[in-house]
Amino acid sequence: MSSIKFDYKDNTVLVTGGSQGIGYAIAKAFTEAGADVHITGTRAAASDYQDDLSAFTYHSVKLQDREARRALIERFTSLDVLVNNAALAGENEYDYEEYLQTIEVNLNAVTDLCYGFKPLLEKSRGAIVTVGSSASFIALRKQPAYTASKAGILGFSRAIADQWATLGIRVNVVAPGYIDTRIISHVSQDEAMSKAILRTIPAKRWGQPEEVAKAVLFLACAEVGYINGQSLIVDGGLMLR
Repeated sequence: MSSIKFDYKDNTVLVTGGSQGIGYAIAKAFTEAGADVHITGTRAAASDYQDDLSAFTYHSVKLQDREARRALIERFTSLDVLVNNAALAGENEYDYEEYLQTIEVNLNAVTDLCYGFKPLLEKSRGAIVTVGSSASFIALRKQPAYTASKAGILGFSRAIADQWATLGIRVNVVAPGYIDTRIISHVSQDEAMSKAILRTIPAKRWGQPEEVAKAVLFLACAEVGYINGQSLIVDGGLMLR
């Protein structure tokens, strides 16, 4: 079976949180498609991560810091694709301070980067793809901040997609369900929890980061330029139930 081919030669792409998990898969897929890929991470150097990040330009950025976000934006002279992937989930989001930290990274930082990179994306007639979640549509009762931020991302993306369409900037969301990464390891490695959750997924398996990556590349490519303000759910059918 032939695979989907994307051509991002001569494109500059930024993937926030591209140092591991879904973000790493997205960054790798863009690189394989010919793009010049930049990623962000929170550690001091690319070598501090388990995966080989040598194919990317690494930026150490704590996205909850507004000045650090400003500095990141100023490093770029051109940008074709912005992928807002970085996110966190707090252990106790019913604590207000922890709630605010999650909102700052998952929603406010996304807003700040979209606004900050708007001039470059307008110049390139580029694309923004933000990684939302199934929590953009359903509630995670133990994670009110994560749920609020992912729902907020969906609404924000739809609003700017409408406002910026005449500038040539397309904005879409990819909403993953349960993807086999470190974030869900506490679930996937617990036999009882794993069985309970897999029963709710028609596909009967965890998604793979590469499957989310292909969805991001699809939405970012010029060949689907008539797709704007949409959310593509990648969840094995979870939302059907």
